[in-house]
Amino acid sequence: MTDQTDTAPLAALLDGPPRVVAAGVELFETTLRDQGVDVVPVDWRPPVDGLAAELARVAADPRTEEANRVALERVIAAEPHWVGIRTAREAVGIETGQFLHAGPPITWERASGPLRGALIGAMLYEGMAETPEEAQRIGERGELELAPCHHHRAVGPMAGVVSPSMPMFVVENGAFGNVAHCSLNEGLGKVLRYGAYAPEVVERLQWMAQVLGPALGAAVGRLGSLDLRAVISQALQMGDELHNRNRAASALIVREIVPPLLEAGIDPGDLADVVRFVNGNEHFFLNLGMPAAKSAMDPARDLPGSTMVVAMARNGTDFGVQVSGTGDQWFTGPAEVPDGLFLGNYTAEDANPDIGDSTIMETAGVGGFAMAAAPAIVRFVGGQASDALDATRSMYSIALGEHPHYQVPILEFRGTPVGIDVTRIVRTGTLPFVNTGIAGKEAGTGQVGAGLVSPPISAFADAVRALAAAAEAPVG
Repeated sequence: MTDQTDTAPLAALLDGPPRVVAAGVELFETTLRDQGVDVVPVDWRPPVDGLAAELARVAADPRTEEANRVALERVIAAEPHWVGIRTAREAVGIETGQFLHAGPPITWERASGPLRGALIGAMLYEGMAETPEEAQRIGERGELELAPCHHHRAVGPMAGVVSPSMPMFVVENGAFGNVAHCSLNEGLGKVLRYGAYAPEVVERLQWMAQVLGPALGAAVGRLGSLDLRAVISQALQMGDELHNRNRAASALIVREIVPPLLEAGIDPGDLADVVRFVNGNEHFFLNLGMPAAKSAMDPARDLPGSTMVVAMARNGTDFGVQVSGTGDQWFTGPAEVPDGLFLGNYTAEDANPDIGDSTIMETAGVGGFAMAAAPAIVRFVGGQASDALDATRSMYSIALGEHPHYQVPILEFRGTPVGIDVTRIVRTGTLPFVNTGIAGKEAGTGQVGAGLVSPPISAFADAVRALAAAAEAPVG
């Protein structure tokens, strides 16, 4: 005889319309919707093969919850301020023959075309070589000392090459006292950061060192400091996402610095050139936003047990990631070629794999993570306005929290997703959403387009393996 008590819950399933939760299989969801069934979709993917045991060990580490709480708290408490301009020699301590670059460590032999092009341009700028061919031979003889920007409290967009004489922004995190640096933005087109080294590129760099840098230093000196968190917060309300769209933030900077520039006693001709240059460069703020993000992330480093990503960066050959709980160790995988829109007659065949430290913006909760704030950006990188909303919504699934100061109006002023959890990436298969410029793969080409790119999952998987190896066993 059937026990009526045992079957009652099952019978209740047929008392009303079916309620369905679909996980992972889109065909199942759409088929039911076509039949008028109300479906709740759940974005779920199986974890990376072979890492279930490692994920379990990290999840059981008694330090992780508190370490991640502290890491997130430090990031959202950051108070980045622009406080000055210094040469790279003064700011990050490099000398002639030493160069910083974007991404994880790399040698001249493995360097991509745009990175080699930028190094050639920097050698011409520093007077180490008279011609590009001579600079090329210096590189081939191994007479350069290369180091990642991240190893010197700095970040650099695209190739990210920094040489001793270049002026750099100095950004101080008022909450913790740490500093970060970045070179000045050159504008778009044929510029050093995209690997171009033509004479006009070097001449522009010389003008930036002799005129632009001192003028900006005088302006911020009269201001005392400039609150970059306030600029980023306001720019998000004005349609920027702060990686590929910096139009509002750059305009806000112009509004702040023109009055002190006018009061600084600068030669009228130079003053006009400086204002015209800054006002005509919609990406001028990127090189202030990046050290602001770097200064926010660095206090979250070196917390044993923390699974928070503190840096993502690319050198044009490798994508690299650093995680708080594993110190300065880089986990790398092959950099992918971005998918996007190309300038003029350029095509995907001309594109170099992803390059630059600018993914520090996504690491800090803006850029691709704030795409919903900047639907206009999809016209630049390809896609629909709804894609921008979907991109930000999907990033909440791999973030430890939401940024209380960086809010998205169209999401009812919800904070942007911040604090990437490497274990959530590996568990869900959801990768960080990155939008980026595209450099030509041949040295000297410059920018060829802009688009979207996915980091390699293997880098995050290796980070989880390292966290698991270092995990402490639960008590009891």
